[in-house]
Amino acid sequence: MEIDVSRWSGEGTFTKLLVDHLSRVAGLALVRVEDAPASRSEADYNFISNEVFVAFETAVRTEAVRHLGVFPGSRQITYRKMDVSGLEAVLAEDPEVGPPDYSDEGMLQYLRTERIIPPYQTRGYKLVELVRIYDANTPRRDNASPQG
Repeated sequence: MEIDVSRWSGEGTFTKLLVDHLSRVAGLALVRVEDAPASRSEADYNFISNEVFVAFETAVRTEAVRHLGVFPGSRQITYRKMDVSGLEAVLAEDPEVGPPDYSDEGMLQYLRTERIIPPYQTRGYKLVELVRIYDANTPRRDNASPQG
């Protein structure tokens, strides 16, 4: 498996935990982590948003077919060893990761919050970490409605 973190700043403890867990999941070919443009920091909170793209391993199986209904033959079918729902089940089994807060056929979303109180300060800040895991082979979804 290939793990690409070249577009990630390294921020987010939950993202680190998730990437470590994904590196041990069988059936993944690629894990790419990127900083999302929604990350921000204010005086009383930090919002970290990361995106994880996963590509699933593929395999080939041979299936018997009949050409023109009479002549026997075979064809090769390429299939993915795992999909997003299978990955969701694997991640939900781990007590450190758990089930996602939201999921659909192409994405898993985790939202974690914690209160950070640095030493020698009276006020802390809230750390909000949003991690979305996308199937790298799913076409990009746009929020704009089609014109027509």
